[in-house]
Amino acid sequence: MSEARAPTKPSRQDPRPQGRRGASSEPACYAALDLGTNNCRLLIAKPAGRGFRIVEAFSRIVRLGDGLSRTGRLDEDAMDRALGALRICADKVERRQAVRIRAVATQACRAAENGAEFIAKVERETGLRLQVITPKEEARLSVAGCANLIDSSADAALVIDVGGGSTELSWLDLRGGALRRDPTMSRIPVEAWLSVPIGVVTLAERFPETQPTSEAWFRAMVDHVRAQIDAFPHAEVLRPVFAEGRGHLVGTSGAITSLAGLHLGLQRYDRARVDGLWLEHADCVAVVDRLMKLSPAGRAAQPCIGPDRADLVLAGAAILQAVQEAWPCERVRVADRGLREGILLSLIAEGGRSPRRRNRSGDRRAPQARAAPPAPGAT
Repeated sequence: MSEARAPTKPSRQDPRPQGRRGASSEPACYAALDLGTNNCRLLIAKPAGRGFRIVEAFSRIVRLGDGLSRTGRLDEDAMDRALGALRICADKVERRQAVRIRAVATQACRAAENGAEFIAKVERETGLRLQVITPKEEARLSVAGCANLIDSSADAALVIDVGGGSTELSWLDLRGGALRRDPTMSRIPVEAWLSVPIGVVTLAERFPETQPTSEAWFRAMVDHVRAQIDAFPHAEVLRPVFAEGRGHLVGTSGAITSLAGLHLGLQRYDRARVDGLWLEHADCVAVVDRLMKLSPAGRAAQPCIGPDRADLVLAGAAILQAVQEAWPCERVRVADRGLREGILLSLIAEGGRSPRRRNRSGDRRAPQARAAPPAPGAT
């Protein structure tokens, strides 16, 4: 796993990231940055017990992937928006004196012809060294970040990470009490994983919204996503488990947390109420029905959607519905956590802190994610 030390503001003498640590006996800070197709997100945390405590969070919709599906390149305005957010992140990392940071980029930078050029520009202008991770690594980290939301009594779970440019699906085989035997998920029992190169941004661009919103338009999005999931054969061993009601979904993304906030009728996004929320299948259907009756302006007026997600939230709902149709089950657990938390856990586990405590059997215990306060306006 590649990671960089914390950046300082770039200078002519040395534009490379530098690490430093104050003389305080307080635990050192670690930072995880995720530049996606739609969002730029940062978490800064300190180790605490078997987990970590968030000291700062930042989230901004930058739409780095705008137009990428049509042109194959990152747009200049989109790159400028992302750079603006990344400069803020670099300043926060420096101010918190984080000793280690891992900054990753996902589908937009993977797919763009000028992705490497943009990554180099980010390092020159901010000191941040972005690593373009593979879909498999993205899925693994997302599962690790929300692992402690999985029902320990279940025999299977399907973790869905809906991004702006891709959707990662990870099927976990929990039969035989795997989660009860290893509650820290030190070895994540992934039976199969799939990266679908469709996210909320790319799906919305491929299927421009009709006015008024039509069932046929929404159905076309669902069918497009489902066709790719149905063509994936490698998780079929778990099909009977889901058919018997012994599996559940875990959904991690801004699209799914927005749906959860709408279901709860929140007047302001509240992470404490959304993260870990269980939704029944009927709840998901009801939220989609409600969204379909709203105009784009009506969606923008919803506190947990807002103008930045108004044109994307139905694409997210279509992806979730496609998964639910392909892998039917009654329960979905909403996770306002995922990739960044997985990065933090891996950084803390790899070193830079006191040895992990052992349990009575002598096994090392891996760190676990604790609930983190949301960034203002983050979903």
